[in-house]
Amino acid sequence: MAEYVAIIEDAGSDDAVSVWFPDLPGCISGGDDVDEALENAPEALAFYAQELIADGRQLPVPRTLDELKADPEVADDLRNHTVALIEWPPLAESTE
Repeated sequence: MAEYVAIIEDAGSDDAVSVWFPDLPGCISGGDDVDEALENAPEALAFYAQELIADGRQLPVPRTLDELKADPEVADDLRNHTVALIEWPPLAESTE
């Protein structure tokens, strides 16, 4: 199972929260608060994966947090925002 680093950007107390993936350009999630944005993140990742597969491509291998910290294009965002790890593929929900 892979874990993609997600960057959480909280726009303020009354604004939406966005989550984006440095390794997945254009893959974003959002919500009214951090919990909702993180809850929606696996679904955004699934849609992104479906689009890549439809184009005959695969999800890139996720970089580690240390690798991303060494990337000057991402390092500032990592320092200035909260980071979460999103598992892929997500664990299957239990069926009762």
